[in-house]
Amino acid sequence: MRTLAPFRKDESGAAMVEAAISIVLLLMLTLGFVDFGYAWYQWNAATKAVEIGARRASISAPIAPGIAAAGIATAPGDPIPVGNYDYTCNGATSVCSCVGSGCVTGTFTAANFNRIFRGDATGVGTCPPLAAGQRPGMCHFFPMLQPANVIVRYTATGLGYQTRPGGPVPTITVSLQNVNFQFFFLGGLLGFGNLTMPSMLSTVTGEDLKSTFP
Repeated sequence: MRTLAPFRKDESGAAMVEAAISIVLLLMLTLGFVDFGYAWYQWNAATKAVEIGARRASISAPIAPGIAAAGIATAPGDPIPVGNYDYTCNGATSVCSCVGSGCVTGTFTAANFNRIFRGDATGVGTCPPLAAGQRPGMCHFFPMLQPANVIVRYTATGLGYQTRPGGPVPTITVSLQNVNFQFFFLGGLLGFGNLTMPSMLSTVTGEDLKSTFP
């Protein structure tokens, strides 16, 4: 016991141990701030992508072409009844489903979806770079976005009327699904790798719904 007594009272090296612990905590705090700042950027980018997607959808040919003949009213000139059709086009399944008495069978048109997702870009890849004069799509505002994350919904909310040139006027909602935040440091350290981004959406009223941008 007398032999160990000096070692119990010896404090040499204590500062090094304390510094090591402090540096680890400070490093975690600093990297946490960086990661959460990047997560905030991702949230803002995703929000902007949804807004752009809704705008593009409002002036582009619908993903489900059947919308042009949907919502048949009882007499020419009558307004399209609320809830007469409700198309949901899912980028994950490449399927447009519809509920409502005015539904017209239509397929998922990839070219019309890409016009919303990729804008004017025509190159190779999920999100090709834009050439001079081309307008961006959703992916250019949020590069981590994939087609499978996008849902576009066309709903009859009482706008438009039968025999209107260009068909009914749907209310269009663009939303995201299954988008995870990307953490560089905290993902493996604290298990934040599978933190899902909260749902977001943007709703606008359809305009021309034609095949090219105005």
